Amino acid sequence: MTEPIRFPTKIAVLLRNDLAGWQRLNVTAFLVSGIASTLPELVGEEYRDADGTGYLPMFGQPVLVFAGDRATLVGAHSRGLARGLRLAIFTAELFATGNDRDNRAAVQAVGREKLDLVGLALHAPRNVVDKVLKGASMHP
Repeated sequence: MTEPIRFPTKIAVLLRNDLAGWQRLNVTAFLVSGIASTLPELVGEEYRDADGTGYLPMFGQPVLVFAGDRATLVGAHSRGLARGLRLAIFTAELFATGNDRDNRAAVQAVGREKLDLVGLALHAPRNVVDKVLKGASMHP
């Protein structure tokens, strides 16, 4: 039996627990794109099937998805920023926009303490992620 691979870091997504199913999926997809775009070293190699057909590469380590209430998200956001981490965020206002320009404008229009966070993502050493996501539980 081969030993499981243990990664020194975690890629984690925290979602507000009152989102509809389609919102959870949409927010997760957007948030992890922020991680992949700024940390290309986390992306593995291209996939190939037995016939040689190539497929896009994906993260080389698991993405863990957590859930929590509004207070859990606000706390995680504050702890992450206090530790100097770069976070991907998704606010409730982004459900009403339809493009990147309007998304960025919607976030820029609100101060950090008043963001209506529905999700965030981060990549950091395992113990740091655990501290930042204190109070969150694995997404069901």
